[in-house]
Amino acid sequence: MAKRGRIAGGVAILVLVLAGLAGFWAWKKVTGPAADFAEDSKVLYIPRGADFDVVVDSLQALGAIGDERAFRWLCEQKKYTSRVRPGRYRIPHGMSMNALVNRLRAGEQEPVRVTFNGIKRLPELAGKLGRVLEPDSLAFLQMLMDGDVQRKAGYAAETFIAQFIPNTYEFWWTTTPEQFIERMGKEHDAFWNTARMARADSLKLSSVEVATLASIVQAETVKRTDAPKIAGVYLNRLRIGMPLQADPTLKFALGLDSISRVLNADKEVVSPYNTYKNLGLPPGPINMPETSMIDAVLNAEKHDFLYFCARADLSGYSDFAKTYDQHLVYARKYQRALNQRGIYR
Repeated sequence: MAKRGRIAGGVAILVLVLAGLAGFWAWKKVTGPAADFAEDSKVLYIPRGADFDVVVDSLQALGAIGDERAFRWLCEQKKYTSRVRPGRYRIPHGMSMNALVNRLRAGEQEPVRVTFNGIKRLPELAGKLGRVLEPDSLAFLQMLMDGDVQRKAGYAAETFIAQFIPNTYEFWWTTTPEQFIERMGKEHDAFWNTARMARADSLKLSSVEVATLASIVQAETVKRTDAPKIAGVYLNRLRIGMPLQADPTLKFALGLDSISRVLNADKEVVSPYNTYKNLGLPPGPINMPETSMIDAVLNAEKHDFLYFCARADLSGYSDFAKTYDQHLVYARKYQRALNQRGIYR
């Protein structure tokens, strides 16, 4: 009997040891490093509507889990299999299976940084968004061009582009077109704070009109130091009822943004954007002006210049004139410079 007792005790100890080893193995499997890849981290994308099997397949493709059976078991224990959340998730090298499941179950996405500037048309913005967020560019384009959406936001088709303030923003990868537009409305209102609205009021311009003038200034110069002075020229013209005579608006009307030279024939185009024929500002912005250009209008230089022309050295800077005769001197020098370089269009 004593011998049997010793044997039973030994078996029990062995079972306990084996159970302990199994438990330790399981614990190490779950809490030890699991994401085995050469990179410092990888990104997992879980699209809307994806089920648990899609997540497993994606994780295996990334090399983020080595033991599928253990991962599935853990997800079942944590009730993640029926709680899949779409999003963009950063998985660092060596991340444990337990930490990975916790991150996915909690929906701890990593935001996407989206920078847009130099945008000329809303379709261009849609294309940029479609490349970095889950919805495709067509979904964004349909929303951006929807007349009801534009009117609800307080804009017409010609002015809707003024709602979008170029900057770097953080979005969830799963951001919908509707959520994007709502966010941009809030960013617009934050940008147009009390101080900026007071400056616009002092110029007797609305925020959209400031954006429209800023878009022209932006198209006129690549030199930020010239922008406030050019804005001052246009404000002087508006004040005395002189046509803006802005070449960029002709290019917009003609659909020829890329041309380097505006011809006299171009000035005859029938369009509300022909600021040689029509007084005042055009119907809306001709591009999405950057914040520096908006501020250049709001803080335009006060001077007596009514004319400006690109310098003959093609440096990008402008020569400014108070009289038309002086302007012609600068303009002829610039035209000769273009001719010498064979730039006729």
